[in-house]
Amino acid sequence: MKKLTFSCLIGLSALMALTGCGGSGDTTAKTTDSTAQKNDSAAAAVTRNWKIGVQLWTFHEAGPFVSSIAKADSAGVKYVEAFPGQPIGGGSKDTFGVRMSAGTKAMIKKLLQDKGIQIVAMGVIVPQTLDEWKKYFELGKEFGLSYITAEPLKNQWDGIDSLAGVYGINVAIHDHPRPNAYWHPDSVLAAVKGHPHIGSCADVGHWERNGLDPVDCLKKLEGHIFGVHLKDIDSAGNTKANDVVVGTGVIKFTPIFQELYRQQFKGMFSVERENNWLNNVPDVIATVKFYNDQVSKL
Repeated sequence: MKKLTFSCLIGLSALMALTGCGGSGDTTAKTTDSTAQKNDSAAAAVTRNWKIGVQLWTFHEAGPFVSSIAKADSAGVKYVEAFPGQPIGGGSKDTFGVRMSAGTKAMIKKLLQDKGIQIVAMGVIVPQTLDEWKKYFELGKEFGLSYITAEPLKNQWDGIDSLAGVYGINVAIHDHPRPNAYWHPDSVLAAVKGHPHIGSCADVGHWERNGLDPVDCLKKLEGHIFGVHLKDIDSAGNTKANDVVVGTGVIKFTPIFQELYRQQFKGMFSVERENNWLNNVPDVIATVKFYNDQVSKL
């Protein structure tokens, strides 16, 4: 009986030891899983504020506004950046902008509602007067825009910042290649200083064309980036570089997405494909996939 009891105790001790080892492993696994879940949750908390859209300039040579909306829809894109001057089509003789008739505006609103598409921004505009700016802000308010992409005149900074505050629509300064006034982030920062409603529309492709490091530019503009133009090019430091499908050119996008994630950017990435004009819907689809793949790795 004593031998039996002693044997049982040995067996029980061994079982407890094995269970303890297994429990320790499970705890480590659970801790690892918990940390991964927290990281995933943190990434989701930031990127849920990101939108992937398309700048309708991408489709401008292939047809009017109504055709561009159809192309965006076929690419699975639900957010767009409109540009003034694009013919509306669909029976309207208007062009997108401040002179559209009430009937054209109503037609556009219905089209957007039917497709489940939202205009988040419009541009690039260069109004010559504050009165003209006010008309664009009125149009932006009517369509619920978040920001207007522009290259404002220096003497307008105070006035447009004030109007932006009144209308609740930010002004995002766009960077075109040299010798554009805003080709370098320092020139954008000069406009931003003292103007809380003025910031950047970060065109990473043009920064690369200008021989600048897009990540360095993003760091300089931290806290002031309202939108991003998503494009890629075939050679750096060349203002005439050709546009290519995002992810296939010279721009390193992983650190760009990582930097915007670090900054907790809140805004839209506008795909802007400035090539293959008549058949670039597949290119937009490929870019959206590339974007989703990049975001999933954050």
